[in-house]
Amino acid sequence: QVQLVESGGGLVQAGGSLRLSCTASGSIFSINAMAWHRQAPGKQRELVAAIRSGGSTNYVDSVKGRFTISRDNAKNTVYLQMNSLKPEDTAVYYCNADLVVLPGYRYLAVWGQGTLVTVSS
Repeated sequence: QVQLVESGGGLVQAGGSLRLSCTASGSIFSINAMAWHRQAPGKQRELVAAIRSGGSTNYVDSVKGRFTISRDNAKNTVYLQMNSLKPEDTAVYYCNADLVVLPGYRYLAVWGQGTLVTVSS
């Protein structure tokens, strides 16, 4: 059973910071890309940031310069450091990983359960 467990969400005032963590566990052979997505009330889920196995990253324009995605391959963990938070960043944040799992070296996309980030004005 492969799963992603997220942590770090909460309530913060505008201008504040939060760091989200997401750890993958189970019969994992390797992890390719890991990413954070978010879904605000009444809106579609959007990709916030992604990081590939080689370390290259990409961000949605609205968070560039404020959010930083990073990963610790030894811990199978991806982080999202969120600074200068705005009320419009309020959403449920979901972690996603593209994995190769055992047995069979199968490709698998896995999602976390989501963590709520609320930014008050």
